[in-house]
Amino acid sequence: MATLISVPELHQRLEVGRRTVLLDVRWVLGRTDGHEQYLAGHLPGAVYVDLPTKLADHARPELGRHPLPSLERFQAAARQWGINDGDTIVAYDDSGCMAAARAWWMLRNAGVESVYLLDGGLAAWRAAGYRLEAGEVSTGVGNVSLGDGQMPSITEQEAAQWSRGGVLLDARAGERYRGEMEPIDPRAGHIPGAVSAPTTENISPAGTFLPVGQLRRRFEALDLDTSAKVAVYCGSGVTASHEIAALEIAGYSAALFPGSFSQWSNNPANDVAVGNAPFEDGAPFEDGAPFEDSAVAPSSMSRVDGSSVEA
Repeated sequence: MATLISVPELHQRLEVGRRTVLLDVRWVLGRTDGHEQYLAGHLPGAVYVDLPTKLADHARPELGRHPLPSLERFQAAARQWGINDGDTIVAYDDSGCMAAARAWWMLRNAGVESVYLLDGGLAAWRAAGYRLEAGEVSTGVGNVSLGDGQMPSITEQEAAQWSRGGVLLDARAGERYRGEMEPIDPRAGHIPGAVSAPTTENISPAGTFLPVGQLRRRFEALDLDTSAKVAVYCGSGVTASHEIAALEIAGYSAALFPGSFSQWSNNPANDVAVGNAPFEDGAPFEDGAPFEDSAVAPSSMSRVDGSSVEA
């Protein structure tokens, strides 16, 4: 299934009256003005999705800053957005889909197949000269029934072992990976064994995803092939979803660590590595034990309760 829809494709779809639920997921770490920006101008008919309250549960150290909400809460929110069974849904934001990807991943995980990211988001819509509308959009309550576990995810325990036989990507900025700075989580650095792969490098200066070939070459340079067992984390499970979308576009399947570094770094039993290398001392595992394939098999297709733009 496709990951993206282009601005011309969406505009044409709306022009001919094909039912489409538009989700405006404007959110940036450290800012609270997403709703105000939405009210000032959004795609016609788009409803606002508040990421911290609708796409996450309350922060808990043992689960991270943006734990996944319960299925019941998420389904109630989706119905409030007017989503019915069988609807086509398009999510966008004004930051290269960094936040919108969270809604995309969660809806995919819930079994919604016809859900897309608007490539380039609001900026691309504006650049095309298409109209915006202001104010709140009211919509009828939908009837969608959501499921769970349709996208792979891993636990904190699995993240600790992932690099034994898979590739664990860190989607945060390089300086956070290296431990040079950490704006919000309790410790600086990265999960031992993780490879730095900032998801901001998956998009063009215009905020659109890079072409398939460029994305594939980028991930190949990180020693990924299409048979690789890949998992992704970020600060709190938001922008890692964006990297998973980029990987999907390039032909890879990847699991999400929902709690991400905010969960990992809050557990004092977990080691944290700093510097450019996956492991500080260059040695993957002190015990020298070979990996077992089960160590890199995502536990889900099960809910794991568990960005700058990145989170």
